Amino acid sequence: MTTLSAVTSKPRSEASSKARAVLGVGFVAGSLDILTAIGVYSGLLGRVSPVQLLQSVAAGLLGNAAFQGGTATALLGLACHYAIALSFAAVYVWAYPRIDFLRRRSLISGISYGALAWLLMNLVVVPLSRATQPPFTLQGTAMGLAIVVLMVGMPIALLVPRYYAAGKHQ
Repeated sequence: MTTLSAVTSKPRSEASSKARAVLGVGFVAGSLDILTAIGVYSGLLGRVSPVQLLQSVAAGLLGNAAFQGGTATALLGLACHYAIALSFAAVYVWAYPRIDFLRRRSLISGISYGALAWLLMNLVVVPLSRATQPPFTLQGTAMGLAIVVLMVGMPIALLVPRYYAAGKHQ
């Protein structure tokens, strides 16, 4: 006799395994991205404090009111940042077994995926949000693109194949 749990255990296990991969890869990419952004924009360039940087992410939901919310809106910004990183990781985890190019060319896939993520954020997400878009500068564009390619696209493209190679998706 087959029980319901025996019938449903493999799909749940596979879904659970993929969810762990998304969480792990998304956390790594999100952490690298936000730490680099804080290092560059708060440290190297000294343009904004880490709290203001995180509040600028929350401004996507709250508009300029995010900058009056203190630590609470900075934490909301951090949560939003990780939600976005997890979304990018989830798409890649889903696409990886379906798109041969992703499996054959990790380096080019990472660069391309990072550039696509940057374009999506800057041409779709931010314009549709309540955040004020910063003025266009070549330096700002190059720096932002480099950060997303190196800290989001590349880690995702290099870590997801390890998950599949380890057989954790079965």
